[in-house]
Amino acid sequence: MAMRLVRSVADLRALLKPLWNEGKRIGFVPTMGYLHEGHAALVRQSASRCDVTVVSIFVNPTQFAPNEDFAKYPRDLDRDQALCLEAGADVLFLPEVAEVYPTGFQTHVEPGRLAEPLCGAFRPGHFRGVVTVVAKLFAMVQPDLAFFGQKDFQQTVVVRRMVRDLNLPVDVVVIPTIREEDGLAMSSRNSYLSADERERALGLSQGLLAAQEAFRHGERHPDHLLATAREGMAATDRVQYLELVDAQTLEPIQGPVDRTAALCVAAYVGATRLIDNVVLAPSPEEAGLNVSLSPHHGD
Repeated sequence: MAMRLVRSVADLRALLKPLWNEGKRIGFVPTMGYLHEGHAALVRQSASRCDVTVVSIFVNPTQFAPNEDFAKYPRDLDRDQALCLEAGADVLFLPEVAEVYPTGFQTHVEPGRLAEPLCGAFRPGHFRGVVTVVAKLFAMVQPDLAFFGQKDFQQTVVVRRMVRDLNLPVDVVVIPTIREEDGLAMSSRNSYLSADERERALGLSQGLLAAQEAFRHGERHPDHLLATAREGMAATDRVQYLELVDAQTLEPIQGPVDRTAALCVAAYVGATRLIDNVVLAPSPEEAGLNVSLSPHHGD
């Protein structure tokens, strides 16, 4: 089928209903637009595993605080459409705010403890907005699989918990972070960076990857791993947080790393806030975060 553009839930359901009835496998990639190769990788993964791939573009106002960048968040619909078409999307869903949050909207999903540390500590209400809109989009699209990037690590953990807690019939698939050739994690917000800031932003990935390499060579002490990462980030303007946490509970690792952990950072380079992470797994079997996890599977 040629890629179709739809803007209303009614039109989306009319388009998808015969596919649901035929038992087609629906893949879904929720985005906020200004797409890049990281998003394309998610779309291609969905296209390779599903009969139909739906991509949504919706800059969700409820996950931005009043002092954040909702109004200036980058948008380029023509480029986004071309990327989705090239990557294999079948449906591009472009709802307006009023379609997602109709007048009088008052029902929200509360994400719980997983939303409190890391980004949640500095962006109150952010994950409430994320899981509310994701739950609504899941209800609209009714996908079999939904694809997310590891770069937003806490988001993937929170969404997976929401899916399990609400018994939603969707498998969440987490795809490893896609990086530029020099290691910088791909992000729509990279467009905010000047040439000098772009160069200094490399400290984030360099620090994380240095710690990951130390881990691979046997370092297991949290303080040493954090110090290695921090040393590589000296060029950033302000590290908001740098934490080594349990990959499932997001609780800080206190002793030697003997289970899968995530080393997560948020930092400012100039006025731009960037996030990144690496996963530290004691054994290859425990590194499989890029697999589907349904509400019926254990963590």
